[in-house]
Amino acid sequence: MTSFQYTVPTDGLTIEHLLREQWEAGKKTVHFMRMSKSVTGVDGEPVEWKFPQKAGTELTFTVPDAHSTYTPEKMNLKVIFEDEHILVVFKPAGIATHPNDSNQTGTLMNYVMAYVKENGGEYAEHIHRLDQGTAGVILIAKHPIAKTLFDRMIERNEIVRKYQAETDGLMKRPKGTINLPIGKDRHQPSKRLVSISGQSAVTHFRVLERKTDTTIVEAELETGRTHQIRVHLAHLGHPVVGDVLYDGSRTKDGYFRLNATALSFTHPLTGEQLNIEQ
Repeated sequence: MTSFQYTVPTDGLTIEHLLREQWEAGKKTVHFMRMSKSVTGVDGEPVEWKFPQKAGTELTFTVPDAHSTYTPEKMNLKVIFEDEHILVVFKPAGIATHPNDSNQTGTLMNYVMAYVKENGGEYAEHIHRLDQGTAGVILIAKHPIAKTLFDRMIERNEIVRKYQAETDGLMKRPKGTINLPIGKDRHQPSKRLVSISGQSAVTHFRVLERKTDTTIVEAELETGRTHQIRVHLAHLGHPVVGDVLYDGSRTKDGYFRLNATALSFTHPLTGEQLNIEQ
């Protein structure tokens, strides 16, 4: 079980409308919460689901089956932002975002799970992911309702994700938008390419600095396809430095120069506008 606090934002809102219509919580979750009377007021008493609440009313929601199965693994974790709904953490280059099977360790989510458990929690799920070679900020949900809300925000492009990349060559265009679909490379499963039969993909970019033979670029995702920035920049003839999969020049440490630098969004559970930077 996981509990969180919520302040009713407007007069007349009912628990049923909030869960079913606004948050679109899963049917199983909604049924359990109603049957177990797991929405309570400040006095600890269950709240009537169809009773209109007043703005400013403090409620406690207790969510069922709120636990994750990642094996906790202790590691220094850089936490950039945290409240009772979400974490924003820094992922170093060279580690995977999450395990590919239940026995895998050494991933960011193993470290996040250890941190969450140390602080009394049982649940942590990533909202998006970064490639193993990419460093930067990742958003984590701390309970299933937050997971549902933020997943929907990602689908609707309501979370602005900014990246900074160092690319090979001197990019002439000061800014632009790359609107080219991305699909799988049938000859190399781990690779993606621009393909008319692929999924739509949109990347906005602008040049921050031109060096001797490389360019520093800020990129903003409108969609979130696998390897999207890497594929789009390589297609322009300016692959990310170190990204040998897409013909980028090699680096001494073997990592490519791509960092997720910032997240911006309106918090769906607090209404706060957040601009979180690495």
